[in-house]
Amino acid sequence: MTNRRSFIRQTATLLGSLALHQTAQAAFLPALPKPAMPHIDPVSEADFWRQIRMAYACSPSIINLNNGGVSPSPRATMDALDYYNRLCNEAPSFYMLRVLDQDREPLRYNLAQLAGADPDEIALNRNATEALNTVIFGLNLKAGDEVVLCKYDYPNMIHAWRQREKRDGIRLVWVDLDLPSTDRATIVNAYLSKCTDKTRVVHLTHIINWCGQILPVRAIADAAHARGIEVLVDGAHSFALLDFKIPDLGADYFGTSLHKWLCAPFGNGMLWIKKEKIANVWALLSSDTPDGDNIRKFEHLGTRNFPVEMATGYSLDLHNLIGAARKQKRLHFLKNYWMEQVKDLPGIRFFTPLEYEWGCAIGTFGFDGMSSAKISQALFDRWKIHTTNITWEKIDGARVTPNVYTTPEELDKLVVAIKTLASER
Repeated sequence: MTNRRSFIRQTATLLGSLALHQTAQAAFLPALPKPAMPHIDPVSEADFWRQIRMAYACSPSIINLNNGGVSPSPRATMDALDYYNRLCNEAPSFYMLRVLDQDREPLRYNLAQLAGADPDEIALNRNATEALNTVIFGLNLKAGDEVVLCKYDYPNMIHAWRQREKRDGIRLVWVDLDLPSTDRATIVNAYLSKCTDKTRVVHLTHIINWCGQILPVRAIADAAHARGIEVLVDGAHSFALLDFKIPDLGADYFGTSLHKWLCAPFGNGMLWIKKEKIANVWALLSSDTPDGDNIRKFEHLGTRNFPVEMATGYSLDLHNLIGAARKQKRLHFLKNYWMEQVKDLPGIRFFTPLEYEWGCAIGTFGFDGMSSAKISQALFDRWKIHTTNITWEKIDGARVTPNVYTTPEELDKLVVAIKTLASER
């Protein structure tokens, strides 16, 4: 038992502690332990993913299939978070303001590497809501300007745009999608048909949180730019899930949460703005140069959670160890693994496409005549499977979201549960 615990502890540390950090703290602080990486047979995917599971503190009694809301951090990240918290509390103003405040730059650089962006286009904040609200409230829009958005966008973004509508007199134009969809032309035309010569911004949700539908962002962005319209992308569910670089989307602005698919500590986000657009966006919070061209004007939060930021690097290391392409392929496999086994059940309905291009990780299903709340409650009460119920626009279903630590055996239990509910209807 002692040897087993030691192996798990070492593996967790190794998977989350690759040498990607060159930070200002090196002159002051001892480095966290970084033992040699154990051998992983690249031919055996099962062995690889079992070791990835060891990097997480998975519950032995609950199957967590609601990673779409917020994902757990790896063990190494949690250890780092505890380390930095304790360190900061030894001398807060010294370690936070004189040491760790400088370490945001290496983190910015490493995140920019993953994003395929210039570090001077990356701002670190607390979540996708803050990142996107920065743009929504910072753009120079006037009464009569139109913004095209979708009824399936995230509520916090909808509320922000409605506040600008109420305060500034802009006009919101709504797209109503019929989901799920794999028809690129239909989706693109749904947005373009709403654009007029008064349209200034198109707001796009890269992966719709309610059901996991992936939108063809690049196609819509290119068409919008051809009309002189700017594009804001909500990437809360796509960053560190899909294998892409932010500039590949063709957008002008992009916001995401790092505590979702990057598995960073809770309360972590990132804003990307194309460099030449930075000066056109006013800072959301106080700044001495609110209309300047330095991306750091969006980071004036006052006292911030430095330990959360510093520990993020360890989650980033684990993501890079897995690899973006391998991660997307695995999570698409897990989604389809359970969906393929229940798709022919009588009365079942999917709100998520099975195709690789149109859906990944997130899968939402429902039964005719059975509410999503009842489905989710039954899954937890009877099988201790944690999902979330979705009731939004035309969607009424249970959302199932595995992560990299989820095993096919856990999804086998989900399949049994869904088949049992179908037989009892």
